[in-house]
Amino acid sequence: MSKVKDFIGYFKHDDKKIRDNRWIFASMLVGALLSLLAAFVLSVEAVELAKNPNAELSCSVNVVLNCATVAKHPSAELLGFPNSFFGLMAEPVVITVAIAGLAGIAFPRRFMFWAQIGYTAGLAFAIYLFFTSMFVIGALCPWCLLVTASTIFVWFSITRYNIRENNLYLPKKAQKAAEKFVAKDYDKLVLGVTIAVLIAAIFIKYGDSLFL
Repeated sequence: MSKVKDFIGYFKHDDKKIRDNRWIFASMLVGALLSLLAAFVLSVEAVELAKNPNAELSCSVNVVLNCATVAKHPSAELLGFPNSFFGLMAEPVVITVAIAGLAGIAFPRRFMFWAQIGYTAGLAFAIYLFFTSMFVIGALCPWCLLVTASTIFVWFSITRYNIRENNLYLPKKAQKAAEKFVAKDYDKLVLGVTIAVLIAAIFIKYGDSLFL
């Protein structure tokens, strides 16, 4: 029971900035772990499909929710190998940063700036794959959807931290505006709206077909 109280107390620090940072890094950790899990499963299934193109995958639920259909599309291997391999390489770095952040370690400003650049590229890639899956392939991969959602979640977390710590080398006016934006938790609102819009888009396009 005392350990549970200590755990809860860890996220209820009197200093608002420290408390917020702990929640930020905890969010990053959870999101990165989920992305890593999804990347691992997708990598295993990519190997399975390479061995047997007609293999039945556990996440191929129906015509719409079908990992195999998505995995066989050229966009699943843009550089000649499964995109999920990127997740296996990138997410451990995010996990390391998150754990270090929870331990109170502060990374150099330049490191966090380039981490922001790298993860922004990862977010753009995830969104590109999501829309390709939605409007070009016409099928959705449940594990890919998890990657998209967790990538968005982690991006908002790391962006919030970098804005608060002035790690993005923004002009003074832009920095102050960004700080006010996150201080009022508007970034959390944008995160919620973004996820809601993506979910709505899926249901609008596929509707009842998701459950057939």
